[in-house]
Amino acid sequence: MRLAVFDLDGTITRRDTLAPYALGFLLRRRLWRLPALVFVAPVVIGYALGLIDRGGLKSAFIRAALGGCRREALECWTGRFIDHLTANGVFPQAIETIREHARARDHLVLLSASTDLYVPMIGHRLGFQEVICTGVRWAGERLVGTLTTPNRRGEEKARCVAQLRARYPGIEMVAYGNAASDLEHLKLVERGILVNGSARARSQAARAGITCTEWR
Repeated sequence: MRLAVFDLDGTITRRDTLAPYALGFLLRRRLWRLPALVFVAPVVIGYALGLIDRGGLKSAFIRAALGGCRREALECWTGRFIDHLTANGVFPQAIETIREHARARDHLVLLSASTDLYVPMIGHRLGFQEVICTGVRWAGERLVGTLTTPNRRGEEKARCVAQLRARYPGIEMVAYGNAASDLEHLKLVERGILVNGSARARSQAARAGITCTEWR
């Protein structure tokens, strides 16, 4: 058995998932809330100036788009979103690679910076045994939208992989990611694979001995 660790956005899916998830909900269920997204603009500026990190930007967007929404409504939308995503928004080669690991009885881990609003359900749908993602806060049945965990990206993903290593000592690990920020955790495993990386990310991966591939 090996540990097979997959990133989600851009690795399994063709594009990022958070904005389509939130905007799809608003367009179908809460169209009147779209103007509230203008309040994210100062946070975007702060992020561009290096004053706010990606976790802060993510939290501000979720709070503006979905803050106060009821759990039942979001869960209903999540099912529809994932139906469409898995039918139209994933790389077939990613799905086949997941299935190959499943046939080999490897332990499948989905490790994503996207949030637990929908990532655990995607993991369940695709056959992952374990999901590690960014958590969001609820107040009873209503979404607050602040983060309950660090944003699972870059150094934080590497920390999660190190924790997996400690929990499964002596087990070979293979990991898949698509971005330059994923190289930090891909370097920590026996076989790191960069999928559909940019030219810059591929160059960095080659220097680190990380395999590069293309999935369509």
